[in-house]
Amino acid sequence: MTDTATIEPTTITVTDNAAKRIARILEGEGEGVMLRVAVQGGGCSGFQYGFTLDDLQNDDDLVIEKNGVKVLIDSVSVEYLAGSEIDFVDDLIGSAFKINNPNATAACGCGTSFSV
Repeated sequence: MTDTATIEPTTITVTDNAAKRIARILEGEGEGVMLRVAVQGGGCSGFQYGFTLDDLQNDDDLVIEKNGVKVLIDSVSVEYLAGSEIDFVDDLIGSAFKINNPNATAACGCGTSFSV
């Protein structure tokens, strides 16, 4: 599958920290496994971020490549994530992927759900 979504990949970015963490996660996985990021209904603010491993790239997925890893985002989620930065933070509270989303008008305290 060589077709990818026509959305500019620069609208959503992946930080070096996130790419390093994705690479570490994928070390134990089979060939062709990628991280899929999605926006799903639910969470305490209306929407929540989902992170899964996937070995299937759909024709309408946005594919972001950074430092040798691939991140897949479905075409519906791309609209909610436009302009976002996918990061990985490691602080006193814990380690987690964090999405800095300029479209979010409100977010919960844990940072995993948001509203637009």
